[in-house]
Amino acid sequence: MAKDTLVAVDPAKSVFEVAVSLHPGQVAKQKRYSRQQFPLALAQLPPATVVMEACGSAHFWARRAESLGHEVVLLPPHAVRPYVRRNKTDRTDTKGMLEAFRNEEIRPVPVKSVAQQTLASLHRVRSGWLAERTARINTLRGLLREFGIVIPLGAHHAVPSAWAQLEDAESAVPDPLRPALAEIRFEIRDLERRIKMIEQQLAALAV
Repeated sequence: MAKDTLVAVDPAKSVFEVAVSLHPGQVAKQKRYSRQQFPLALAQLPPATVVMEACGSAHFWARRAESLGHEVVLLPPHAVRPYVRRNKTDRTDTKGMLEAFRNEEIRPVPVKSVAQQTLASLHRVRSGWLAERTARINTLRGLLREFGIVIPLGAHHAVPSAWAQLEDAESAVPDPLRPALAEIRFEIRDLERRIKMIEQQLAALAV
């Protein structure tokens, strides 16, 4: 059951904008807290419904608020945006959250546990490294293509084929370019090592 006091919080890196509503459509108190002050303010607050946008560090603060006896509602940012009037600021964001909370058609985002957030973070890291690997491979292909060397399609062909060209003293790769291409090859192999490490962690967590 929702608490009578409704608190909208816009967490940032260093400043937290907080709006307290005791009656629908009315803001009884609006104040800014530093990152150090906010946990104390949260602990001193009577049990309330705390509303935040589901972005950034919201899940961390949601778990913190729940541990203090508050009910937390995380709203999708895109659902809050239509309720933010005038220029977008921390102050108008909190008022927009209070209004969006009253719309029963907006489905809250479930608060993630530490384990769930860890899993999602590992997937994000893996995706980033995969994107970097693809970018390095494309760079390798593109540079070699400029000298008439075409590497077969498929990521698994890229490094062996490029390395074969670098080891061949008679290939069309200019000597001044060879060290740079070798470094790209080492970067790709290191990224593959890191990706494999993440995949092993994900497999262990899935057990």
